[in-house]
Amino acid sequence: MATYIIGYDIHPPKGETYEELYKAIKLLGAWWHHLDSTWLVISDLSAKEIRDTLIQQLRDDDQLLVTKSSGVGAWHGFNDSGSKWLKDHL
Repeated sequence: MATYIIGYDIHPPKGETYEELYKAIKLLGAWWHHLDSTWLVISDLSAKEIRDTLIQQLRDDDQLLVTKSSGVGAWHGFNDSGSKWLKDHL
């Protein structure tokens, strides 16, 4: 298993939400989501497989980045549970 960073910039039509993308991300494995357009996910899938899964929820003008975490990180301003997740999974 690896930890992946997922970032996106999507443009849903007025009145639509990100819910379908959120559901698809949550199905990938254990997840962390404390920043607007950034998720960390622990998954057996490769970055390419995650991308291919998530692009089904995107439109042509949306952007998506999936990259494997190096395991090294620093952060600021997260609550105790958010910081604990990062310490335990990066």
